[in-house]
This record gives sequence, structure tokens and C-alpha cells, in this order.
Amino acid sequence: MDVLIVLVLLGLALRALKWRRTAAVALWLAVLLFLATGCGLLPAWLLDSLQGPYARRPAITWAPRNAIVLLGAGAQRAADGTAEPGEPAHSRINEALALYRECKASGMDCRLEVSGGDARHIGESEAAVYAAALERMGVSATDLLLEPRSMNTWQNARFSAPLLHDYGAQHVLLVSSATHLRRASLYFAHFGIVTTPVRSDWLKERMDWWPQSWNFAVTDLALHEYVGVVRYHVYNALGWNVPATEPGAP
Repeated sequence: MDVLIVLVLLGLALRALKWRRTAAVALWLAVLLFLATGCGLLPAWLLDSLQGPYARRPAITWAPRNAIVLLGAGAQRAADGTAEPGEPAHSRINEALALYRECKASGMDCRLEVSGGDARHIGESEAAVYAAALERMGVSATDLLLEPRSMNTWQNARFSAPLLHDYGAQHVLLVSSATHLRRASLYFAHFGIVTTPVRSDWLKERMDWWPQSWNFAVTDLALHEYVGVVRYHVYNALGWNVPATEPGAP
């Protein structure tokens, strides 16, 4: 955690300057932050606020034209050289597939949009890699919409919007990790796409008397999401984002 490192360095610098009391405060704050994070208290608080609204799967009423948007979570090369979804992506793929099958069973029109470029530079986009996996699982190629250019969540939303408008989606379900849905939904709304968020996975802290490395990783992930939300609002206030699109506008 960057804040922890900054506190330690600050404390050491102040100690070198012989500001002993201020240095002691900074170092004790670093110790408390280390324990609160590593033992699970801080990540528990961060995750509860971030994931809470998406704990339960929403009740879904299928419209005549539906789009299920699957956001990428990395792709990789296996030992034999084939491209495959990264480990975090499997829960998202499974959830999107379950929704697709449910939609098809309803008799309504369905499209499964896969959004993700080649962010890890493996030579194939996440959209193409995930689409191949979904076809092997029984999804018709004619029901797949591919968005292979995006390198981040903002671009996921920006480049998905024209595809969804062209298809004429009346109901859009957004599939991603519970930690990611607040930021992703916000970005899609900016580009005029009102979504029903559906979580694919759920992160939990590990409460323990002894600091756990897992809790530091989870805290970093959660803080990344909060920073993304705050940055969006700051950029909007400064006029740095492209103008927002009204829902339903092409």
C-alpha cells in the first residue's frame, strides 16, 4: 500500500531531522494501518461499501431485445501457446453464459457482448479469446457482439455504446466482479447506457490476528476502484471527460 510506505518514509525522514515526536506519530500510524489492513478490518470496511449493493442477484424481466455485456478480466498464453481467459475471468464468463441461457429460454432476442482489447499484449484481444470459449460452451456466433479495442473500463463503456445502440438493446445486463460494478456502471451511464449490474464473484477479507498478504492485495484492489470513481467525478467537475450522453441517444 502506497500510504503505508509514505508513512514509514515520512517517519524515518522526520526522525533523521530530529523531529522525534512527529516521527513517532507517523510511525505509529504506519503500524496501526499495517495491522488494520493485514488483520482484515480495513478491507472488510472497504469491501462492504463497495460490493454491498450487488450482493443479491437482481430479478430480471427480459425485454424483446437484450444485451449481456461481459467485461474482460485478462487473457494469457498457456504452456502450449494457446490463448485462454485469465483466471479472474472464469467467474465472469460463467455468469454471462448462465444469463445468456436464461435469456434464450425466455424466447426473447439475446446478444452477448464481450468487451476487451489486448491489454496484456498476447497477440489476441480478450473479446476474441472469450468469444472462442463461449462458442465452445454453446453460444451461437451470431449472438456474439465483439468489442476488441478497449484497454480499460472507460473504453469498455465508450466502445460498447455504439454496438449496443446499433443492436437496439432495450435491456442491458452488465457482468463483472462485485468490486468492479460501481465504477463500470458509472462509466456506462456516462455514455448513455443504463445497465442492470450482475456480479460474477465476491471478494472477502481474511480476518486473523496475524496480518495476511491476501488482505493487502484486496485493499489495493478496493482502493483502485474508489480512486476510479473519485477521479471520474473530479474529471467531470473540471470538464476533462467527454460530454455525457443522454440515455437512449445514439
